[in-house]
Amino acid sequence: MGTTIDAKGLACPQPVVLTKKALEKNDSVIVIVDNETAKENVSRLAEKSGCSITVEPASDGTFRLTLSKTGTASPSDTAAEESGNAPTPVGPNVFVIAANTMGKGDDELGEVLMKAFIHTIFDLDYLPDTVIFYNTGVKLAVKDSDVLDDLKKLEAQDVEILVCGTCANFFNIKDDIAVGIISNMYDIAGTMSRAGRIVMP
Repeated sequence: MGTTIDAKGLACPQPVVLTKKALEKNDSVIVIVDNETAKENVSRLAEKSGCSITVEPASDGTFRLTLSKTGTASPSDTAAEESGNAPTPVGPNVFVIAANTMGKGDDELGEVLMKAFIHTIFDLDYLPDTVIFYNTGVKLAVKDSDVLDDLKKLEAQDVEILVCGTCANFFNIKDDIAVGIISNMYDIAGTMSRAGRIVMP
């Protein structure tokens, strides 16, 4: 059984996410992408997932990638599959977001990366138990934030969202916080100290 995914024009990491989901239900997946980066990312997914892959470039600049399951996943992925999925964290899984951009350098690019990171959380093997926002990260939790809908979806799935009250006051945006709990450093530090895993983008 196979399926075809038209991933032309989709921003990273959507071509990979859609391919991964399709491979969970199909033995063969055809993915059409329109740039080298997407082609390389899907190709790496194929290798990690134990799939053979053929790549056919088209005259319009697109690539047709055909992934077929062979049952020879990489050792790390095989171990994860034998345990039922990726290793389960011991203790709460806590994401700590300390800025409204991701990485150092260009802020405009950093905003795009942070938006993609938060949107991608839904496609991870495990949702975080808690997401903590402090410093300029609290700006992501305001009512006109580009990621507000995603944060509300996380909250609806019982993900605890803690927003640093001191930080919100510092930026004079406390009244604009539209998701999560206005928290304090005692609760934030306590949550981090009990975490089984901390992820900081």
